[in-house]
Amino acid sequence: MKRVVIFASGSGSNAENLIKFFHNSDNASVVQVLTNNPHAKVLDRCKKLNVSALSFNRIAFTKTEDVLNILKSSNPDLIILAGFLWKFPENILNQFPNKVINIHPALLPKYGGKGMYGMNVHEAVVKNKETETGITIHYVNENYDEGAIIFQAKCDVLPNDSAQDVASKIHELEMEYFPKVVDQLLNG
Repeated sequence: MKRVVIFASGSGSNAENLIKFFHNSDNASVVQVLTNNPHAKVLDRCKKLNVSALSFNRIAFTKTEDVLNILKSSNPDLIILAGFLWKFPENILNQFPNKVINIHPALLPKYGGKGMYGMNVHEAVVKNKETETGITIHYVNENYDEGAIIFQAKCDVLPNDSAQDVASKIHELEMEYFPKVVDQLLNG
C-alpha cells in the first residue's frame, strides 16, 4: 500500500478530493495532511474524513527538522502540495527526491513564481486576455513552479470571463485530473 502525505494551506478541496479518491483504494491511502495554517479549513475536512492532520509554523518547517522528522515517520511514497503556499525547504526535497509534486492553477511556465497562486493567477490570466489556461502538475524543486512538468490540462478563457469564472474552470480541472495523475504516478 502506497502512502501519501498532503501539504495544504487553505480550504483543502483538493486534499479532500484526493482523500476520497484513495479512501477505498487497494493501492494507496492518504496517511497524513500537514498545514502551515492553524486555522485552515483543511483541518476540519480531515477531522470529518478521519485523516490525521497537523499544523506547523515556519520555524518547524525551515529552521528545525521537526517537519522532516514527521515526514520520515510517515514514510510517504509521494508528498503532494495541494494549495500549499510556502517554498519547500531543500532538506525535505533532498530526503525525498522526485517524491514531491505540486498542482498549479495555470499552464506553466506562464503565471508561475512567487506570489502567483489562487486568484492572483486567474486575475493575471484575465487581465492579459489569455484565450486558454489550465492546470499543471509538476515535480517540486528549490524554485517556485520550476520543477519538471508531469501533466497539463487546458480550458478556454472566453472574452467575457471574470477571474471567478476562470477559477471555477480551473477547479473543475483539478477535481477531474489531480487524483488520476497521482494514481498513475503511484502505480507507474
